[in-house]
Amino acid sequence: MAHGQKDGEKVVYVGDSRVKKTVKNTVPPDYSSYPGKSEAFIPNFLLKEWMVAVVFLVGVLCLVISEPAPLGYPADPKNTSFIPIPDWYFLFMYQLLKYPYTSDQYVVIGTLIVPGLMFGGLLLAPFLDTGKERRFYRRPIASSLALLTLIASAYLTYTSWHHYQLELKATNTIPEHIKREEEMKEKKAAGGAASGGGGQQQKAAGVVAADDPAAEIYKKATCVSCHGGDLKGMPNNGIPALRGVGDKHDKEQIMNIIKNGQGGMQPQYKDNIAKGLTDADLDKLADWLAKQKKAQ
Repeated sequence: MAHGQKDGEKVVYVGDSRVKKTVKNTVPPDYSSYPGKSEAFIPNFLLKEWMVAVVFLVGVLCLVISEPAPLGYPADPKNTSFIPIPDWYFLFMYQLLKYPYTSDQYVVIGTLIVPGLMFGGLLLAPFLDTGKERRFYRRPIASSLALLTLIASAYLTYTSWHHYQLELKATNTIPEHIKREEEMKEKKAAGGAASGGGGQQQKAAGVVAADDPAAEIYKKATCVSCHGGDLKGMPNNGIPALRGVGDKHDKEQIMNIIKNGQGGMQPQYKDNIAKGLTDADLDKLADWLAKQKKAQ
């Protein structure tokens, strides 16, 4: 051998050539001699991480199965009373985009730059923080950034939810998923009462005085665009029917709603005047709507 033979190598002759075969030691090294290291990352440590991740995944799936997702009504762009709100894990971003320096002409900062810095820093953290120290109080930069991010996310999430609750109170709005659930309970209760009440079912409210001249005024008013020509409204979208409205409001109250609005409904007086209706027409309309009562 011109270059000598190394320990752990075996010379195997294949024909006229000589090929060295390296014999590898398959015994895992003793990691006690390596400070700061306890085991091989692959597969030992990685396998433990996967097992922990599976346990958390099963826990999340159990929560998803036990509590169904709240469902609202089908999307309706004409429903101006709807207050949009994202899922809880995006509330902090939703609140961030409300501030003037992250919206409007600065929307790129709120949608690209800030999230890019946050998630980009998270991806680069293993490559930037390569020190052997793992105690958080001896890693001031990494620990400070993590704590600052956690506080900011918690504050923005709380602020967003608090503002949403204030909007609901100010507009007297019930969230769609709650309203839909209540309607389903009412329908079930009504169905049980109808089936066990001797077969007597309440008659549906019809349009009262459909040939009244005020009915033609109604067709020209702004009311028809939301409540429909048949006065049935769109209950699934939070727009009540006007059939039977006379049982809830008298003429003066209806006129007050037209002038000042109610709940998510905006004032309609100026819009109706702009469409060519007069105060006398609106007075007749309010009187006709007050006559809309359920059949006894």
